[in-house]
Amino acid sequence: MSAAAAATLDPVTLAVLKGRLEQIVDEMDATLYRAAFNPTIAEAKDACHGIYHPETGDTLVQGAGGLPIFVGAMAFAVRAVIDKVAREGGLAPGDTFLFNDPYDGGTHLNDFRLVRPIYRDGSLFCWMASVGHWLDIGGNVPGGYNPKAVESFQEGVRIPPVKLVSGGAMNGDIVAILAANSRVPTSNWGDLNAQLNALDLGERRLGSLLDDYGRATVESAFEAFSARAEALMRAAIEGLPDGTYSFEDVLDNDGIVDVPLTVALDLTIAGDTMRLDFSRSSGAAQGPINISRSTTIAACYVALKHIFTDVPANAGCLRPISFAITDGSLLGASAPKPVAGYTETILRLIGVVFGAIAQADPGRALAGPFGTINALSIAGHRADRSRWVMFSFFGGGLGGSPMSDGLNHANNPISTATIPPVEILEAAYPVMFTQWALRPDSAGAGIHRGGVGAVYEVEVLTDADVSLLGERGKKGPFGVAGGGEAALNTFAWESAAGAGSPPMVSKVTGVRVAAGGRVRLETPGGGGWGDPAARDPDAVARDVRLGFVSRDAARAVYRVAIAEDGAVDAAATEALREGARA
Repeated sequence: MSAAAAATLDPVTLAVLKGRLEQIVDEMDATLYRAAFNPTIAEAKDACHGIYHPETGDTLVQGAGGLPIFVGAMAFAVRAVIDKVAREGGLAPGDTFLFNDPYDGGTHLNDFRLVRPIYRDGSLFCWMASVGHWLDIGGNVPGGYNPKAVESFQEGVRIPPVKLVSGGAMNGDIVAILAANSRVPTSNWGDLNAQLNALDLGERRLGSLLDDYGRATVESAFEAFSARAEALMRAAIEGLPDGTYSFEDVLDNDGIVDVPLTVALDLTIAGDTMRLDFSRSSGAAQGPINISRSTTIAACYVALKHIFTDVPANAGCLRPISFAITDGSLLGASAPKPVAGYTETILRLIGVVFGAIAQADPGRALAGPFGTINALSIAGHRADRSRWVMFSFFGGGLGGSPMSDGLNHANNPISTATIPPVEILEAAYPVMFTQWALRPDSAGAGIHRGGVGAVYEVEVLTDADVSLLGERGKKGPFGVAGGGEAALNTFAWESAAGAGSPPMVSKVTGVRVAAGGRVRLETPGGGGWGDPAARDPDAVARDVRLGFVSRDAARAVYRVAIAEDGAVDAAATEALREGARA
C-alpha cells in the first residue's frame, strides 16, 4: 500500500492500532518470561519478539520490553528465512523455523530464533519472530562464553534455518539433536516451548485484531508507522551540523593475543542523511569478540535510539542511514570466526556512536557506559552428580549526560534486560553471594558524574569451573565535555589452591575453584559529563555521605573539601577551586 493510502487513516485509528499491535508483542514477551526455564530469560529478560514485513523482513512493530539489540538484528534473521524459502519453497501455514546462526541474522550461538509466517485469507500477511538466550548449547565452556575460542565450533552447536514445525507438527529429530548438544537439555526444552507458546499467543491476538479492522487497514497502519519513523529520524539528523565527526575506542584484547583492538567511526552528517563508516576498525580477531555485519547495524540502531529518543522503533528509522563495514573485519565477521563475546564489541560500538555524536552536538552527548556484561560462567556437579551451569551478566554505571548523573548499578544500553536477582541465582544454583554492593570511586567525575559500578563476590558451595568473558580491564569508560574516565573492571578468585586474576585482565577460562572458594568482580562506573571542578559542592557532599565518592576523591578530583560532619567546607572548597583555576 502506498504512503498516500497510509495517510488516509485518521490519527485516532492509527493510535489505537499502534497501541494494540505493541500490546500484542508485549504480551508475547510476558508469556515467554513467565514460562521460560532459565533465569537469563525468565528473570533477566534476555529475549525479544516482533512483527516483520512479509517481503523484506523489516521490523514493523516491537514491544516495550524486548531487548533492543535483538529488535535490530531480528530483521536480518527474518530475511534469512525469507531467502531460504525463496530458494527452497515449501512455506505453509503452521510452519516455524528455528536457528541460531550468528553469521546469517543471528548474534551468537546461545540466541535461538524462531520465525513463523502468519497467513490471512490464504496469503502471507507478515512474519512473527521470537528470540531468547538459551543457557547452554555445547562448546568447550559451560554457558557458551568461551574466551579462548578461535572458531565458532568451540563455542557450541550452530544451527542454520531449519523447519522445526511443519504444518503444526514438530520435528522431533531436530529437538533430539538440540538436546544431545547441551549440558542442560531440560532448560533448553522449557525455553523452546515457552517461545513456541509466545508465538501461538501472538498469532491468535493478531488474528483478533485483523478480524476487528481488516487486512487493508492494518497494512496501511504499518506503512504509516514506518513513514513517521523515517520522517522523525530525518528531522533529527537535519538538526545536527553537517560535517564528519570521528571517534574511536579499544577492546582490551581478544582473549588469545594480548593486544588492543580498535573500534573506529567516521560519522558524516549531510542534510537529513547520516553515514556511519567503520572502515578504520581492526581486522577480524582470533578470539571470540567478532561480530557480523547485521549485528553491527543492529548495535548502531540501538545507539541512535538512545540519542534520538522520540523516533519510533521500526525499520523506517534506518532509511536515512548508510553504513561502511569492511567484510571480514572485526565488525563484519564471517564463519567460522568466533563470536561468543559479541556483547563486548557492540558495547564499544555503541560507545563510539555516542562519542561521535558528542562532537557534533555536546547537548546530546552521553558519556561512555561501563561497557561490559562480564559474562560469568560457574559450573559443576551437585551431590547427586547432576550438572549445573550458572551463567549471568552483571551491572555497572551508565554515563553522565547534559541533564543528569548516570544511573548506578544499571544494565548496559544494549538492552532493557534486568540483572538476575541474587535470590533467584542462589535458589537455582549451589552458590552464595557474600557481597553485592555499590563500588565507591568507580564513576567518572564530572558536572554530572557517571553512575557507580558494583562489587560482586560469589562463594561456590561445590567444586566448580569458572570462566569470564569481560572487558574494560585496561581502558575505562570515557568522559565527554571535560568529564573523567570511570574505573577499570577487575576480576579475581581465591580457593584452597591459591588466589589469582586473569593474565588477559578481563578474560579467563579453566579456573578451578574448590567448594568454599570465592570469585570477586568489581565493575566500572560510567564516564563523567563536564568539568568535575564545576560540580555543585552540595552534590559532591551528598555523594560522599552515600558512599559513592570517597572524601579523598572529593578533594582531589572535584576540588571540594568535606568537613568531619559531612558538610561542605565552603572556604576550603573555594581555595581549592581557585588554586585549580590559577
